Amino acid sequence: CLDEQLTPTWLDRRRRSFAEAQIIKETIKQSLVRRDRNRAVMSTMRTAVKAVRQAADKDSASAALATAIGTIDHTAQKGVIHPNKAARYKSRLTRQVQALS
Repeated sequence: CLDEQLTPTWLDRRRRSFAEAQIIKETIKQSLVRRDRNRAVMSTMRTAVKAVRQAADKDSASAALATAIGTIDHTAQKGVIHPNKAARYKSRLTRQVQALS
């Protein structure tokens, strides 16, 4: 239940003003929404990366790489991963595809 998630035990440990308690509850709710969104974006990115790594031949790997690069860029643009991490993923995947014969 959402109310159980919004009332942590430390919230009741000391007396807080009503406004302060409401701000804390709203912050927790926002973090839960962000966590769900970030999980979805990361899952999509991991699936795209996995498709490149499991590709059988160079043509299908190249097609999957184009999709994966867009997905990785989108993930970095959303701030879910660091831009340097996105560049590292793209570089490693590109080298793997080029190594296929």
